[in-house]
Amino acid sequence: MATIKEIAELSGVSRGTVDRVLNNRGSVSKETAKRVREIAEKLNYTPNKAGLVLAAQKKNLKFGVILFNESNPFFCEVLNGVHAKARELSCYNCRIIIRQVSFNETAQYKAMEELLSEGIHGLVISPYNSPYIAAEIDRYHEFGIPVITVNTDINSKRIAYVGSNYLLSGETAAGLLGRMTFGDINVGIISGSSHVLCHTERIAGFTRVLSERFPHIKIAATTENHDDDSKSFEQVSAMLSEHPEINALFFAAAGVYGGCKAVVSLGLSGKVKIFTYDNVSTTKDLIKSGVISATICQQPYKQGYWPLDLLSRYLLEGALPENEMNYVDIDIRILENIQ
Repeated sequence: MATIKEIAELSGVSRGTVDRVLNNRGSVSKETAKRVREIAEKLNYTPNKAGLVLAAQKKNLKFGVILFNESNPFFCEVLNGVHAKARELSCYNCRIIIRQVSFNETAQYKAMEELLSEGIHGLVISPYNSPYIAAEIDRYHEFGIPVITVNTDINSKRIAYVGSNYLLSGETAAGLLGRMTFGDINVGIISGSSHVLCHTERIAGFTRVLSERFPHIKIAATTENHDDDSKSFEQVSAMLSEHPEINALFFAAAGVYGGCKAVVSLGLSGKVKIFTYDNVSTTKDLIKSGVISATICQQPYKQGYWPLDLLSRYLLEGALPENEMNYVDIDIRILENIQ
């Protein structure tokens, strides 16, 4: 097995420099770091795990996690994955600091500033899509604090993204709608917010496939519910009243329970085909009762666990994520497989 000494000799640098590169600490030029990593890879260098544990325990690493608040049950499942990885990292003397914030950029920026003041070494965040938040992620990067985005992405200097391929999941929803409906279809789209990139990408994929492959489906109306069930009930009630021709609904975000409650209250259950995301308990019940036709799941537990795994490997072993885009599986659920 290759040693740090051998890598240092072949790289023409000191063992201390190799140690800093492979353990991602200290200041080393990009050219030197690249040369050291390339040689380590060619030699199939494997770090000493026992040594890593001891080194990690001395670092007292702190990881920040920022998610949207608990009103969206999806993020409760994401949080379960975060807690599971946090328990594993506890033996490395790593601490996970979690912030769940309301859906606005000011609250998210404040949480980022608070975590920065607490001296975190890395951040996992489900970002509000705005230049304000992107600039703050870039500032983290300048401070040498790696950021991984989860569930939704943002154009920034984050090192990786973990979550769904949202264009593909939107295209999949369109394919389901096109194959599970017949005749003239007028669909209403309910999104969370245009400030969440995953919502806009889902809709982009959805509308593109409809226009290219399913000419019998027309978009009648769109609205935003900000992932809130009460607002969703109001928005869907108004949409269906103003557009009685609507016979299908596509929920590109949360607020599914409130929107479906509006459908039921108007006596339209079974008359309006409904397509959603996620497999939370209320959605399961609505599929079983025939209100929802199909839902697309996106492995929330894995979305909580995986980013911390990548971030910890980067900070403990110097292993940059192999892929910038780390996609979870697209999992379609209908009545027959909802369990």
